[in-house]
Parts: sequence; C-alpha cells; structure tokens
Amino acid sequence: MHSVDANGAAIPALGLGTWTLEGRACTELVERALDVGYRHIDTAASYGNEEAVGAGLRASGLPRDSVFVTTKVWWTDLAPDDLRRSAEASLKRLGLDAVDLLLIHWPNPEIPLADTVAALNRCRADGLARHIGVSNFPTALLAQALELSEAPLVANQVESHPYLDQRKVYAACREAGMAMVAYCPLARGGALFSEPSVTAAANRHGKTPGQVVLRWHVQQEGVVAIPRTSKPERLVENAAIFDFALSDEEMAAISALRGKGLRICDYGFSPQWDR
Repeated sequence: MHSVDANGAAIPALGLGTWTLEGRACTELVERALDVGYRHIDTAASYGNEEAVGAGLRASGLPRDSVFVTTKVWWTDLAPDDLRRSAEASLKRLGLDAVDLLLIHWPNPEIPLADTVAALNRCRADGLARHIGVSNFPTALLAQALELSEAPLVANQVESHPYLDQRKVYAACREAGMAMVAYCPLARGGALFSEPSVTAAANRHGKTPGQVVLRWHVQQEGVVAIPRTSKPERLVENAAIFDFALSDEEMAAISALRGKGLRICDYGFSPQWDR
C-alpha cells in the first residue's frame, strides 16, 4: 500500500471508514483491519464510536506511530472553545495523546470560519493533532480556509465515487498540495458494480467490481479512499487493490461515468453499499 504525501503528511491511500459501526463489532472490525494490513482508521466525534475505535487500536498491539488515525469535529462545535473541548474529548475517548489528522467535519455558516480555523491551528500547535484539514468543503470555502490557516491543511474529505463529479474539488486539493479523501468511494447501491466499464475491467484483471472502483480512486494522484464495511471478509477484498493497475483507457472509461449526479441526499442507505 502506498501513502499520499500531502503538505507534510503521509496518509495511507486506503483506510477504514467507521461511520455507523458501534460497540464490540466496531472494535473487532478495527482490530481485524489492522491485522490484515490497514494502517489508516477514520472516525469522528459524531459517529459515537471513538471509544470502540480506540479499543480496536489497542487490541491490535501495533505501535502507535504505525497507524494513521483521523477524527473530526462536528459542525455544532466549531466555536473556538467548543472545538478545543471536542478535540480533547475525542482524544480521551480514543485513548490517544494526539490524532494524526483533525478535521472540521462540516462547515457552519453561523460561526466565523476565521475563528474555527484559528482554533484548529491551536490544536495542532498544542500537540492535539499532528495535522489538520477539512471535510465537505466546496472549492470557494476551501480557498478561504487555506488563506486563513497558518499551518498547512493536508486533506479535504468529501464524498467521491465514479458517479459523482468532484473534479473541481480534486483540482483545488492538488493545487494546494492536499489529499482528497474519498468517503462513500463505492457509492451506495449496486448499480455502479454493474456498469460495463467496471465489469469489463474486473473481468480483465480477475478482480471484483468493488476492487476495480477502489483501484480507480487510489490510482489517481493525491486520492485516498476510506470504504466502510461491517463485514470482516470484505476487509481483505477491499485491501487487495495494490497488485494490479488499470490502463489509461480503463481509468477514462470509469471516469466517464461522472455526471450521473448521485449524492448523499439523493438516496438512502443500501445494504449493497455496506462493504
């Protein structure tokens, strides 16, 4: 597995997303993921599972510096004092002295971005986070955050998959030296896995459609994918994407799916998305 270099951060290109995972099942899945080779775990204060994620990290027995851990501050906690309290509470729940990456989970138009970014920088300066960044920031707001931040922002975590055109966000991240971290990288629902461009590549390389889509993500410069799954058997499948490469033609054919415009608000949870 390679890492994405982003303004001084080395972010493993594949991570485990933990949204909706809870309790012992979450702990066991995190431990299993680390056992089969994952070195990047993503969580958030709003997920309600940081304690379970922390237990999984400890159960793995891996040295702390070998795992890249991301958490996020919820949009209601972006006033400076609230952000600090949220970050400290996340560390306590995770059982860590610092996270590798602390993100603003969603922007809040009611709280001045300058105040939020300054507080995020103070968390980094005080050692609560090794790196800082944002999530769900469109290009104009990302530009403002970059201008306001004294420390480099290393990532913008956004929904991204072949059905969703994120080229503008991606270009902005690349120009700023940031990683674009893709959540929901497999989309929600099975339609993507039936697309001819995906199935043809899967057949050609002897891979599953899900592996092809994840390969499409991580083969792009500066892109990190964090698929979520509740199925231990999917962990190994999702991670087995670094022993083949898509051709330029295959990459282009999958990229041509962009523009179907599916977003989180357009469709609900589907078991087929639960990989």
